[in-house]
Amino acid sequence: MILSAAGAALVLDDSGPGLPRVRHFGAGLGAVDGAELVPVLASLAAAPPLLPAQGDSWYGRPGLTGGRDGEHWPVRWTVEGCDADVTPGAGGTVTVTATDARAGLELVSELAMDAGGLVTMRHTVRNTAATPYRVEGLTCALPVPGRAGELLDFTGRWALEKVPQRRAFGHGVWSRENRRGRTGHDGTGLLVAGTEGFGFRGGEVWAVHTGWSGNHAHYAERLQEGAALLAGGELLEPGEVVLGEGESYRTPWVYFTWSGAGLDEASTRLHDHLRAARPLPERPVTLNNWEATYFDHGLDRLLELAGKAAAAGIERFVLDDGWFRHRRHDRAGLGDWYVDEGVWPDGLHPLAEHVRKLGMQFGLWFEPEMINPDSDLAREHPDWILGRAERMPPPQRHQQVLDLARPEAYAYLLERISTLVTEYALDYIKWDHNRDIAEPVHDGAPGVHAQTLATYRLLDELRARHPGLEIESCSSGGARVDLGILARTDRVWTSDSNDALDRQAIQRWTGLLVPPERLGSHVGAPDDHITGRSLPLAFRGATALFGHMGVEWDLTSASEAELEELATWIALHKRLRPLLHAGRVVRADHADPSALLHGVVLPERAIYAFVQLTSRVDTGPGPLRLPGLDPEARYEVRVAGPVPPRTGLPEWAAGPVRVPGAVLAEVGLPAPALRPTSVLLIEVEKV
Repeated sequence: MILSAAGAALVLDDSGPGLPRVRHFGAGLGAVDGAELVPVLASLAAAPPLLPAQGDSWYGRPGLTGGRDGEHWPVRWTVEGCDADVTPGAGGTVTVTATDARAGLELVSELAMDAGGLVTMRHTVRNTAATPYRVEGLTCALPVPGRAGELLDFTGRWALEKVPQRRAFGHGVWSRENRRGRTGHDGTGLLVAGTEGFGFRGGEVWAVHTGWSGNHAHYAERLQEGAALLAGGELLEPGEVVLGEGESYRTPWVYFTWSGAGLDEASTRLHDHLRAARPLPERPVTLNNWEATYFDHGLDRLLELAGKAAAAGIERFVLDDGWFRHRRHDRAGLGDWYVDEGVWPDGLHPLAEHVRKLGMQFGLWFEPEMINPDSDLAREHPDWILGRAERMPPPQRHQQVLDLARPEAYAYLLERISTLVTEYALDYIKWDHNRDIAEPVHDGAPGVHAQTLATYRLLDELRARHPGLEIESCSSGGARVDLGILARTDRVWTSDSNDALDRQAIQRWTGLLVPPERLGSHVGAPDDHITGRSLPLAFRGATALFGHMGVEWDLTSASEAELEELATWIALHKRLRPLLHAGRVVRADHADPSALLHGVVLPERAIYAFVQLTSRVDTGPGPLRLPGLDPEARYEVRVAGPVPPRTGLPEWAAGPVRVPGAVLAEVGLPAPALRPTSVLLIEVEKV
């Protein structure tokens, strides 16, 4: 059978014994009949079944690993049923049920292709025997062809996430494993295989992403027989999932995307899927007070900050860490989710009411999954800490982890957060998670799996109780960015670094997975709080423009000129917001490594940013070839937003010019001469 949509196709061969084999995943194959196609594809390199195993002559990593005490039966599946709902050109779904009576297991494999050509897969294994079955691993995999000779993945650290790294795709396994209990600053996000030299606009690529916020693994494998695949799934510790008779384990959804035209097309499939699954209302420009005040929660200062924010055009005010009991520093109070009466004698009402009178929404920071040993909650319920009481896990940031899989701890958090959302009519929660999870033990077993599921349940229940509530996922910045958490939240905090120079790369690569409207992107202070680098407001504003824009800056210290310039950038963002948050993201393979060219495109209009990062090696900048436009259309081209000072502008920038789309894409525009850390915005409209 063939699933096809948006120029992509996946061919399943269910003609043989055992599970269906994936004969092709990649470019669309036109109007062909699957029965005629399979004999041709079957003569090529060995294709893995939906769940690879040695019984299917697959000698790479098995899709399922596990066992029972005292006996071992290699799994050989007998297909009991295959339900397919497939529409040529529009994708479809396939559900395969299989059993192995000897091994005492039942399998349900679900595979779908959406209308945008994105493939999602998950497996469920059920124990049908009387003895317990330990699941050690269950992954989802799809094949890639031999011409995929390069791998791209990502690493990173706090305040510098999504750093790309490339290597050859040779024989053996390249595995990226994460055991941090959260997605991780070094979580790859996407593992990409592609033809040699693939870029944003050229080459053929395949990519995998595991939609899971706990321990996980991605890997690429090539066998000596010539077969290769990409795979992903949850990373389980020994004894973490033990199935009694009749019990099941289900993998997270794993996402596979293909493109015949570089990374941008693969990224578009992911963006379209997320946008269709959870459409968002208009994204308000947000001010977060953390870098403005830290733990100084003087009411007068916050009221002044709110006034400056509203005057600049900001639409949402978020009160960060420090509002709850005992929280005058980061060493105490986590878990005591009551407004600190000593700091806020009238509760948060004076601030919340003032913010709303100014026409802004009101949001609040939480870190629900964490607990300080120096807190009333820890003193009253030390047994709620995730770990063994006899030997606590090593502390990080003066914190331990609260065991959300413990019903009493879960109920406490649900009651406390829900009560505060109701009392202050919160529009927004910034949900933080500021440490890795080390030595997690829940009921004597490894605890990350249960902790992650409990976090998901808590988020789902809060959203069900408060349908209008928006939630941001923050985890020391970008350490929990995945489609599992984004199924339950409205945006991610991309990085704790607001340094716009670093943010250009962080947002560029995080944006392969996450569309702009879900990427928190704020205008930071003139001197960045983390790197100490000083950058002009125009560069900071233009960088924040291409995400869910906000501000992380003490506006009470800004000059009137700075406030006016900030208001100009916010107004520009609001004008462009329908385009920025609905269009297709494009990134040019610009020849000059000192500069970037990227944009967002709708059928009728587009906005591009030419970003000069550092000094050029060449004396003259190369042409700006604008990707993503209709080659048959004509466009009016103009400069948008403030022009950087001391810029050498080409003739076209003096006023609107009309240029065919093919010329803009193939020949390009003469580039301006920009100084380092400068951005020129180019607006394009179809005429």
